[in-house]
Order: sequence, then structure tokens, then C-alpha cells
Amino acid sequence: MRLWINLIILLSCTSPLFAQVVISGKVRDTKGHPIPGASITLKNTFDGATTDSSGNYRFTTTEKDSQIVIVTSVGYRSTEQHLMIRPQVPIHLDFSIKEEQSELKAVTITAGSFEASDTKRAAVLNSIDIATTAGSNADITTALKTLPGPQQVGEQEGLFVRGGAGYETKQYIDGTLVNNPYFTSVPDIAQRGRFSPFLFKGTVFSTGGYSALYGQALSSVLLLESLDLPQKSEIDASISPLVVGAGTQQVAKNKKSSWGASYNYANLSLYFDVVKQVPDYFILPQFHSGDANFRIKTKSGGMIKYYTTFAYNTLGLRRADIDSPYLKNAFGLTNHNWYNNLSWKEYLRNGWKMFLGVSYSTNKDDIMQQVQDANNQPRYFGDTAYWMKYKNFVLHNRQDLSQIKAVFEKKLGTLSAIRFGGEYWYANNPGTYNDTIHSLIDNYYASYAESDIYITNDLAAKLGARFEYSSIINKSDIAPRISLAYKTGKNAQVSLAYGVFYQKPENQQLTYATGLGFTRATHYIINYQKMSNDRIFRVEAYYKTYSALVKTVPYGYYYASYNNGGSGYARGVDIFWRDKKTFKDFDYWISYSYLDTKRDYLNYPQQLMPNFAATHTASVVMKRFFTDIKSGVNVTYSFATGRPYYNFLLNNNSKYYVADQGKTKDFSSLNFSCEYIPSLGKKNPRTFIVLFASMTNVLGYNLVYNYNYSFSGLVKQPVEPPARRFYFIGCFLSWGVDRTQDAINNNL
Repeated sequence: MRLWINLIILLSCTSPLFAQVVISGKVRDTKGHPIPGASITLKNTFDGATTDSSGNYRFTTTEKDSQIVIVTSVGYRSTEQHLMIRPQVPIHLDFSIKEEQSELKAVTITAGSFEASDTKRAAVLNSIDIATTAGSNADITTALKTLPGPQQVGEQEGLFVRGGAGYETKQYIDGTLVNNPYFTSVPDIAQRGRFSPFLFKGTVFSTGGYSALYGQALSSVLLLESLDLPQKSEIDASISPLVVGAGTQQVAKNKKSSWGASYNYANLSLYFDVVKQVPDYFILPQFHSGDANFRIKTKSGGMIKYYTTFAYNTLGLRRADIDSPYLKNAFGLTNHNWYNNLSWKEYLRNGWKMFLGVSYSTNKDDIMQQVQDANNQPRYFGDTAYWMKYKNFVLHNRQDLSQIKAVFEKKLGTLSAIRFGGEYWYANNPGTYNDTIHSLIDNYYASYAESDIYITNDLAAKLGARFEYSSIINKSDIAPRISLAYKTGKNAQVSLAYGVFYQKPENQQLTYATGLGFTRATHYIINYQKMSNDRIFRVEAYYKTYSALVKTVPYGYYYASYNNGGSGYARGVDIFWRDKKTFKDFDYWISYSYLDTKRDYLNYPQQLMPNFAATHTASVVMKRFFTDIKSGVNVTYSFATGRPYYNFLLNNNSKYYVADQGKTKDFSSLNFSCEYIPSLGKKNPRTFIVLFASMTNVLGYNLVYNYNYSFSGLVKQPVEPPARRFYFIGCFLSWGVDRTQDAINNNL
């Protein structure tokens, strides 16, 4: 009897073991890769397991009948599956789970775009990068020329990108077009940009394939986003032999609003006394500039920003006249510029976001061009010397542009979004050439729609289209834009872009031929990029076709009409490498561009390589910051193969032909700059000081940008910079905000 009791007790204790069921399997992602650390549990029980390094799991359960298995893992969507548990019947169950869409993990479309901002510091260039790039002297355009894509054009302002002329690149601030981003052109001398890099928190330099939200740029756009609220109030000052200035930013006590203003005065007389210039400046260049702003943070986290700037400058210079050894050409300029930008970003209900932008700018140029004798007295010519007669003129030109723009965006899920909107530009360009009055008025309308579609974290697409209409040419267009991106590995991805881009002819051409249509370019881009916090490698190939470019139809040497009979292409490869990791406290980047381009436009008799393009362009930028001695040293070397030059003359049939051609010598420039920060290392310093010095073209290389020809074509003169080298020294002070740590972080 006792034996039977013991046997019954033993069987009752071991029966649960006989009822256990083994559940095992593997957890993978949608690409078949194992997921370690995933949790697998039976719902409403304590039974479960965690996957090992190979994604395998195994556990036992005494549950039975219908159950639900739950699989979870950080960064992936949880999944559930029903199963039937039968006693002592093992179950093998594999799972494939999808990755959650996340801004940190998601692929970003990079084809054609270089981006830098507060949150994407390693991407390319932020404001401190631009200011400390040797040779840039805090000019945004000059710094961007160290990236792949732009050409090293020194005799004319602008960004000449991938076979495109300078006017084919447009600049936008807070979403609206900047009509005059550079100081007014001076013959054979490139002018600086009007805006300081420290005004902006974000920079997107698109070398092609840009968003449908922007238009009227055949080649490229530079998108600048102004700063939001400053962290603290401050007062700034700058002192140098060239420029003096002062400014302030004041933040409200509640940190919800701020205002600021600044003024700068530049006078080059002292500098020209020390560094002799080739032109004879009979009016020494003087520049007055100022700006003001206010910023208001709204209750819902949006931002209202207003920025205004004015500039006034004068100059006058003489050069020897190329058609006569006894005469001079005198050029005089007075410029007034006023720019205003008001923007409002607001977060609306149900995932909607709104952007409204309004801008107004006016630019007035008073230009005098005159032939003078040896005594600097004007000379006048009759019809017998008409090639000299037309060198004497007075031009009064004004450009007014008013804009309004609206964009509405709706989030679809975590990352996907749709945005749409429209804009209107009113352009009024009155002017007087000698006694001839002209006026151009254009009403430009555009509407656009665009969507970001994230299929997975590894695959995304951007689809968009833009409709445009210009009243002055009475033409409209529809421009499709498509971009794709696919993540190929950790921090690595491939992007593709296709787009059609239109641009109105230039005002000078429209003055004589308002019947012209839009010029057109089509972009095809493929890009590979691998980026971490301290390194970025990027290679991009592209192909562009041009059509409906403006052609010059001559009748006489100084009269012409225009049509849209031009065409062309550009193709090439851009390579970029930046490294902040390999060498301690050392930052460098290397860029290289190969360009094959030809175009038939303006007075070109056939498709030729344009005179602003070089086949090979490269830059090496190096920055070393020495924390112990509170100093930084910056070196930039830029190189470009020779650019073509041409002399076009008219034959007896009033058609252009190439009378002379060649290539300039290779471009080579070594630039140097350094900075010293005396306040480094002090506790709570009240004053932040930067001492800065720079020198461009340190080795004094004889730069030749192009050639000018006499009327007969018998005399050819090189176009060279006004001086071999440019020097700058200055002291920059700030009270209230210590930027020492920003300087250190950016340079380490």
C-alpha cells in the first residue's frame, strides 16, 4: 500500500514535465539578417525567451490550445501570431519583422545636394567652416568653390556649377529668392556676396536635381536658412584696416523673442596705399552696410522672423583702352541695395505645418563708362569710329522684386510627408541707357506639390512637380522632379535624381526680345555616400542636357536679336572626402571634379566648351587647431586646368566665326589663414576675442582667368586679378556670449 502511495505522488509531481512543449525558431529582419536580443513571449504569460547573437530562440511552456506569440525588438515593429499548442508536440516558428521608420536610421536623399546645419554638422560646411576656410575671407561663395561642382572663376561673381553659367545658380533665403546676392558687377573683377555666413544656421548647396519647391535655376540653388532665437544677448564689434563694424542681439527675458542690428563701414584707401592695384582707382571703393532683425517664437513652437539689410557703395577705376595705346577706359559705379525678408513657420493641428514667406528687394545701379585721354578728360567719337563711340554710355538701372510664398506640409506616419503650395513674384525693372528708356514688368506664378515616401528605413523616394508661368514671355511649363535613395549598409547609401528645370532669359536679353521662351535643362544624377560623425565620402556622376538656350542673332557689330536656338550638354564626376578622425585636432577635405561640357549659346558659332569651364578642378582644405596655444591654422590649395578662350568675329555674311582660340594657363592658388582666441581657458569670460589674419595666393602665382580682344582682334590682353595677393587682418570681439567652445568643437 505504501508503495502505491509513493508511486502516485511521484507521477503527480512529474506530470507537468511530460506536458511541456518546446517552442523554437529564428527572428530575422525583412532582408533575412538575424536580429539578436529580440523578445519572444506568449501573451499574458511569463513564458518566453530572447534571441541569441544568431537570432535563434528556444523556450518551453505548459500552456496549451490556442495562444498568441508576441515578438518585440527595439527599432522594429512588434508582431503577433496565433498558434495551437498540443501536448508534447514541439513547435518551430520563424519570424520576419519590419524595422521601425526613424529619423536617426532612415535613408536621406542626397543626390545633387550638400547640406550643413545645426543638426547635421558633419555634412559639409557650417558657418565656422566657411569663415575659417583659407582664402574665403568669410565669403560663402568662395568657400563653396572648395567643394566639387563649382568652377574657379575669378573675374566674375557667381557660382558656375557643372557647366552652367553664374546666372544659372540662384540663392534663396528662408524660402524666397534673393534677386541681387552679390555686389554689383565690376568689369573683370569678381564681387563678394552680400551676406555673412553667421546669419545662417543651415546651408543646402544643391549642384543639381533640387526640390520642386524652388525654380528658375538651370544648374543649381543655394538654400540659406537664417538663425532662430539667439541663446543670449550680446554686443559685437570688428576692427581691421579695411572694415569696422558693430552690432547687437538682444533676447527678451522670457526667451520668446529677440531683436538685433548691425552696421559696417569699409574703405579700401589705406589698403590700396599698401597693396598696389593694377587698375587706377579714381574713386576709392567705399561700402556702407547695415542690417536689422527680429524673431518671435509662437505659442505652438513656430517662428516669425524678419530680416532687412541695406548697402551703399561707390567706386571708380581706369584701365588702358585695348583699342588705343593713348586712351583709357573709365568705369564708375554707385549702388543702393535694400533687402527685406519676413517668414512665418507654424505647427498646425493634426500633423500639419505651414510656411509663409514675403520678401521685397530693390537694387539701383548708376553706372558710367567713358573713354578718356591721357589727362583723364572724356573723348567722344562719331560714326566713323563706332567701336569707340559705344564705349561711352551712362546707365541707370533699377531692379525691384516682390514675392509671396506659401507651403503647407502634412506628415504621413513617422517620416513620409506631402507638401504643396504656390508663389507669386512681381518684378519691375525700369532703366535708362543714355537717352533710351526701357522697362520690364513680369508677373511670375508658380505652384508645386511634392511628397516624401519612406517605404522602409532603407528605401525612400521624393516625387514632385512644379508649374510656372511668366507674363513677360507669356509662356508656362511643367517641371517634374524625382529622387530615390537606398541604404546599402551602415551609414552608406545610393541616391538617384532626375529633374527638368526652366529659367527665364536674362533681363538684358528680354529688353530686346520679349518673345523668348524658357531655357531648359534636364538633370540625371547618381550618387554614393558614406557618412559618419567625423568622416564623409561621396562620389557623384551626372549628365545634363540643355535646350532652348538663348542665341544671339547679329545685325551689325552693336545690334542683335535673340532666339531660343541654343543647346548643350554637361557630364562628369564629382568626388568629396572629409576626415576629422584620422589625425588628432586635424580636419581636412579633398574635392575633385571632372567636367566634359559644350554649349552653343549667345554668339558661339557651334557647340564649344564654354569659357568659364575647366576639365579638371580640385581643392585640398586643411585645418589644425592647437588647444594649448589657443590658435588655429588653415591652408587651402586649389587647382584647375586651363579654361578655353575665344575671339568671335563677324564674317561678311553677318555670322560669327572663331577668329582665335586657346586655353589659359592652369589655375593654382595656395591660401593661408590663422586665428587666435585669447579668452580660451578662462572661467566665464565676459569678452570673446578672435584675432584673424589671412593671405590669398601665398606663392604669388600669376593667375590668368581669360583674355580680352581688341575690336580688330590683333591685340589680346590677359584678364588678371587686380593684385597678386590679398591680405586681411582683423579683430572680432563679442560681449555677453562666449563662443570659445563652439570654435573648439568645430575644429576638433
